[in-house]
Amino acid sequence: MFPSDPVPGSPGPSVNRLRVFLADDHPIVLAGVKALVLEDDRFEVVGEARDGPGALRQCVALKPDILVLDISMPGLNGVKVAEALLAEYPACRILALTVHEDRGYLRQLLKIGVSGYLLKRSAAEELIRALTAIATGGLYLDPAVAFLAVGSSASLPSEGAVGAAELSRREMDVIRLTASGHSNKSVAAELGIGVKSAETYKARAMEKLGFRTRVEVVRFALSQGWLAR
Repeated sequence: MFPSDPVPGSPGPSVNRLRVFLADDHPIVLAGVKALVLEDDRFEVVGEARDGPGALRQCVALKPDILVLDISMPGLNGVKVAEALLAEYPACRILALTVHEDRGYLRQLLKIGVSGYLLKRSAAEELIRALTAIATGGLYLDPAVAFLAVGSSASLPSEGAVGAAELSRREMDVIRLTASGHSNKSVAAELGIGVKSAETYKARAMEKLGFRTRVEVVRFALSQGWLAR
């Protein structure tokens, strides 16, 4: 959750800004991403790396809130970095930032437990939106990649195993918005209900579907075609 905004008249932004680590082997991309992150006072950049082993080593030591991670890293690719980091430091939220519009990478990273997947061509417009979504506990998928993922049935729930018909209309709305990256607060605002009600609907829907993680929610949403729009 984001820290509260500074009180009027207080000295500068909150000292509790979210700590972001950047990993990309292209210095121009790294500089551009850093500039985008620093435009928003809710975030601060606590470190950078240009290879996989360096990114993993520094993130384990620094324990950032968010890691923005290129998939194609020298020495140790982004998939391996994400897998190793989440095993060592599961509290870290990882946003994969990549040129790869590949459903294989997307599914592999979701299975590992990354919190977001953003295409580099969308970064200028969508990076802060993606960081905001995962910082508040949501999951962000670049719409282009989500659409591609819907085109394959691999790794999605089997037909008839679970279904949207088991959910009430409100539970379905909440779980759909959750899969799209909305936090409980954002879901509540979107549907005009209380945050506690949103949490209750979400918990009830996940219990009915037998889900425990955001990854399972996203896979279900993909199987239903909810993320294709």
